[in-house]
Amino acid sequence: MPDHPTPTHPRAQRAADWTDGRLGLYALARANIRKVFPDHWSFILGEICLYTFLIIILTGVYLTLFFEPSTAETVYQGPYTPLNGIRVSEAYASTLRLSFEVRGGLLIRQIHHWAALVFVAAMFVHMMRVFFTGAFRKPRELNWLIGFLLLLLGLLDGFLGYSLPDDLLSGTGIRFVEGVVLALPLVGSYVQMFLFGGEFPGSEIVPRFFTVHVLLVPGVMVGLLVAHLILVFHHKHTQFAGPGRTERNVVGMPLMPVYLAKAGGFFFLVFGTVAAISALATTNPIWAYGPYRPDQVSTDAQPDWYLGFAEGLIRVMPGWEVGIGGGHTLNLGVLVPLLAFPLVLATLAGYPFLEAWITRDDRERHLLDRPRNAPVRTALGAAWIALYLVLLAGGGNDLIATHLHLSLGAITWAVRIGAFTVPVAVFEVTRRWCLGLQRRDRDVVLHGRETGILVRLPHGEYVERHAPLTPAELHRRTAHHRPTPQPLPAPTSASTSTSTSTDENGVAPRPGVLARVRGRLSESYHGGSGQAAEPAAEEYRRIAGGHH
Repeated sequence: MPDHPTPTHPRAQRAADWTDGRLGLYALARANIRKVFPDHWSFILGEICLYTFLIIILTGVYLTLFFEPSTAETVYQGPYTPLNGIRVSEAYASTLRLSFEVRGGLLIRQIHHWAALVFVAAMFVHMMRVFFTGAFRKPRELNWLIGFLLLLLGLLDGFLGYSLPDDLLSGTGIRFVEGVVLALPLVGSYVQMFLFGGEFPGSEIVPRFFTVHVLLVPGVMVGLLVAHLILVFHHKHTQFAGPGRTERNVVGMPLMPVYLAKAGGFFFLVFGTVAAISALATTNPIWAYGPYRPDQVSTDAQPDWYLGFAEGLIRVMPGWEVGIGGGHTLNLGVLVPLLAFPLVLATLAGYPFLEAWITRDDRERHLLDRPRNAPVRTALGAAWIALYLVLLAGGGNDLIATHLHLSLGAITWAVRIGAFTVPVAVFEVTRRWCLGLQRRDRDVVLHGRETGILVRLPHGEYVERHAPLTPAELHRRTAHHRPTPQPLPAPTSASTSTSTSTDENGVAPRPGVLARVRGRLSESYHGGSGQAAEPAAEEYRRIAGGHH
């Protein structure tokens, strides 16, 4: 029986035409439905960020229906017997009811908390992937800044949500933040009043945190996420070098139907994994901590892992104080870490612009770097991770001391020294490691891959047979661009210079300090550091032509 096209209902056709005429959905879908996505495992990191954010939103809406954002006192009467008859806040009591009386409430709480932890972890790893591969370069600097803001807002929203139950652990964290804010000179008390609405613990802290946590921060994050996805579609995806892959030709799978089907399946895989972790591993058991009391604190009081390095900055800083004007004290033990923390973050946010300024590379870059081919950048990233881990250990120095039976003072001094020495050592080791890998690549390109087969030559010498690389392997190892260091500007005499800006002695003026600094940084970044030389272009052509 012959196939016949299915007739379209006239009203549905008119409705579709009316909608498309005003929104342009057909043209938009036709332009993007065949958009190509690179097929590489590292790109799923961004998808994990997106999917866990959706899980946070969905579970957060459910939790909002049962949570009472109030610090008014009440007497708890519920199924958790150890706390019966104890005066607690409404926020704490509602969280207990949500955990023990609402069907599925505890699982949803666990999923919400674990999704937040995975979201921040995926953001960290995703930004490190972007950093190490150079995916932040022109024209994607704005997307790097958007991702950085999303990471900061994720940290902030995680802290706010962690503080809402008003338990002993979260209250200790809020007290810690209040002490840091009050250490600000001149404006500390005003900032504390603005954030907390009065002395802590007070009646306004939980409602304020709840509003910001539920409405303000997620709303801003949604807007930034939409902007990020729009820029990704506009600039197209970056990709690693390979056959057929150029700066503008993306090789991969189309959006419809392949990528959409894989993305949908991956979303349920992420959701199922987070749910399984939440069902098997307990996190933030507020019933074990008890309600917040200003006169109580637990030795195991630790923030979530992503804020441990900030606490480590303050814990390991010596308690220096400076008297000013006779009646004022400047607490350097808190002020210095408070200034160092945003300085490190600002350096991370502005790195794309700093690298572009040093290298003077203003071209559009759509192909990713192998980390070994950018040894200084890779070493800087590794040094930053080392500093983060050292300070994270400093944030848990009391736990390390009690669990490993070590001296708290010895651990603190080890972290103080390690914060200055470990990143430097990691930087140098990583840079030399990258240079060694570059030399290994050059050797393989020039001489082929070792086969393990020994051959005896006519005159008796034994040599190992090398096999030539495939075109794909050769392309992957040789397709990178090696920029040359910018020469350091130097004054020139009138006899050798065509410039008219010379003094009465015919000598050009000495370059400014900024120009000299830029030249030195360029030499350190690209040359003068023992970088492995690339094989000559004719050697590439000879190898690619099969004359190895």
